[in-house]
Amino acid sequence: MNETKRSIKALELDKVLGLLSSKASLNDTAERCLELLPSNNLAEVDLLLKKTGDAYSLVNKFGSPSFGSVKNVNSYLSNAKAGASLSPAALLSIGELLRVTRSVKEWKESNAGFKTSLDDYFNLLSPNKYFEDKIFFSIKSEDEISDNASPELADIRRKLKNAAANIKSRLEQILRSPTHAAHLQDLVVTQRQGRYVVPVKAEHRSQIPGLVHDTSSSGATLFIEPMSVVEINNEIKVLISKEKEEIERILAELSSEAAQFSDSMIASYSALIELDLCFAKANLAYSMKAVMPRINASGRVYLKNARHPLIAKNSVVPITVTLGDDYSVLIITGPNTGGKTVSLKTVGLLTLMACTGLMIPADDSSEIAVFDGVYADIGDEQSIEQSLSTFSSHMVNIVNILKDADEESLVLIDELGAGTDPVEGAALAMAILE
Repeated sequence: MNETKRSIKALELDKVLGLLSSKASLNDTAERCLELLPSNNLAEVDLLLKKTGDAYSLVNKFGSPSFGSVKNVNSYLSNAKAGASLSPAALLSIGELLRVTRSVKEWKESNAGFKTSLDDYFNLLSPNKYFEDKIFFSIKSEDEISDNASPELADIRRKLKNAAANIKSRLEQILRSPTHAAHLQDLVVTQRQGRYVVPVKAEHRSQIPGLVHDTSSSGATLFIEPMSVVEINNEIKVLISKEKEEIERILAELSSEAAQFSDSMIASYSALIELDLCFAKANLAYSMKAVMPRINASGRVYLKNARHPLIAKNSVVPITVTLGDDYSVLIITGPNTGGKTVSLKTVGLLTLMACTGLMIPADDSSEIAVFDGVYADIGDEQSIEQSLSTFSSHMVNIVNILKDADEESLVLIDELGAGTDPVEGAALAMAILE
């Protein structure tokens, strides 16, 4: 549409989009909600509303699908296609995308007899149970690869466990030995530089032959690797190196497979965003008790018991407005706090909402026109004492509106001619209306 950001803000569409954003499940969807703009194309608006209406019907019949906590993994997939090895965290994010893709696809298949305009998005979802299972079978968490990720890794870790048990058994023999009781600072087995050691009093260094790997800050304790366990420590170090190499190989293999399946996963993610957006619109409609308006391109507006969506339900006063049939100009007069500004905003906001694909808080049979442009000069300043600068700024807005608007536009002006001499203001208002 040709309306300016100022008009959209004046009519508070940005606040409604904030409510819509809060209904989205995915971060990318939430950001996209805030960037939505109304359309001035009848066919496009009709399609947007149809998607929202179909999502609304699906929610009514089957509840909402769960989109989980899927992250945008496109950058990870690009890196994988370039030959990079992905981290466990990145692969888990890819696994979550596959899990949610499968879950949403299964949700739709459970109600396959219900055809909708959203089917193209559901058809773009490509579950991959094989790769999903492989990721979650191989990776326990961001910091831990499963023993079952490969037979080699399981074997290495079994040998590591046995070697660690063996070395601890030998060191505990030293700790329990009456011979060495007076030589030890503490009866504990600890590690320094990845090797198992025992804490020995510095003055008894020669009593326990071995390699010194560290000293305490006071210098009173030496952490010694007894010669009897050096070979086993060496074996553990080699095994740890093999474990690291095997983990790197597993991650590289998973990353290579991610690259192979990247195109289908990218398409699935895009489809999930579209679906999440449609269901966010549907859930917002439920929270607003909104209805699907009829739309036209002939300038007809009929709002039956329309409610401003940003006013509390227990205090909002519904309005019924007709425009575009018997008359194309509507002048609202009345006392202060009589609801004139809210009425203007309601007409403008509901028009923008419908043209963004949102259902509107009104009664059934309400109708919205798709205008080429929506222009608003609505100030919240209700004081009698308006400065000349305020009046001038309104005049600048109105001049710009008169320059851009035509018979296909919706123009909303609040306090027309206010802020100056009443007689001159009235004459000015009549001239603008003509």
